[in-house]
Amino acid sequence: MRVGVHINRFNHPAGAPAPGAELAAAGAAAEAAGVSWLSVMDHYFQMEFNGGAEDPMLEAYSTLSFLAAHTETVRLGALVTGVTYRHPGLLAKIATTLDVLSGGRAALGIGAAWYDREHEGLGVPFPPLAERFERLEETLRICLQMWDPAANGPFEGTHYRLAETLCVPAPVSSPHPEIMIGGSGEKKTLRLVARYAGACNLFATSPEEVAHKLDVLRRHCDTEGRDYDEIRKTMTYSVDESDGGDLDAFTRDITGYTKLGIDTVILAPRTGTPAQWIERFTAPAVRRLADLD
Repeated sequence: MRVGVHINRFNHPAGAPAPGAELAAAGAAAEAAGVSWLSVMDHYFQMEFNGGAEDPMLEAYSTLSFLAAHTETVRLGALVTGVTYRHPGLLAKIATTLDVLSGGRAALGIGAAWYDREHEGLGVPFPPLAERFERLEETLRICLQMWDPAANGPFEGTHYRLAETLCVPAPVSSPHPEIMIGGSGEKKTLRLVARYAGACNLFATSPEEVAHKLDVLRRHCDTEGRDYDEIRKTMTYSVDESDGGDLDAFTRDITGYTKLGIDTVILAPRTGTPAQWIERFTAPAVRRLADLD
């Protein structure tokens, strides 16, 4: 089981000038620790349970581009982009640019979106859930068409119409940046994973719950004619960083997930100073997980 880090707060105690240096240090610390994945959240406003809308929030893909310039090996992505945030053609172009400039290290993390306040606050349409899932599927189809150099042409969907799906330069990743769909909905989300994604992302609720979700995914793969083993399974694990995290408790807890086929556990500390936390908790966690293998 590999380890990732999800940076989800930008409330550095030194204020607005500090996040750049902090993110650069976090990228260096992550790679020194042997972390394989580094992500940021994609929201306009900070979430209510994570400090509230008045807390600092950076735009995701600008932040990922900054991290690309300060890292060399770690895979980079948003966890996850709401389908309503950007037009799908633009989103494919943004993800491609990150992939090109990072030397093929970009992933497209995407989901159906849920945070109504940020949409209303910035005047971004927030359609009903069923429509958001329709838009999500069309967006996935558009991205895949744009990333297929032989498929340039029109796209005619219910919600999106593109006269061309030209994407130059093409992604560096082969055949394209990994698509990671976040969420655990059994009827729609996991079906879309089986149909379109290279990776899924679940929450580490309990080993029993995650095992159930993976069984549902396997059934969708059978229906779609997809090889279940082709899909990389990841899960997000929230860590109490108040005292640096309890490494022993983490090790005991994570042991229950090791036999489920989880490729990467993505640690999500709620701290505005992630570099120090990565050095203190993540680096020894990487070693602990290597020993469990």
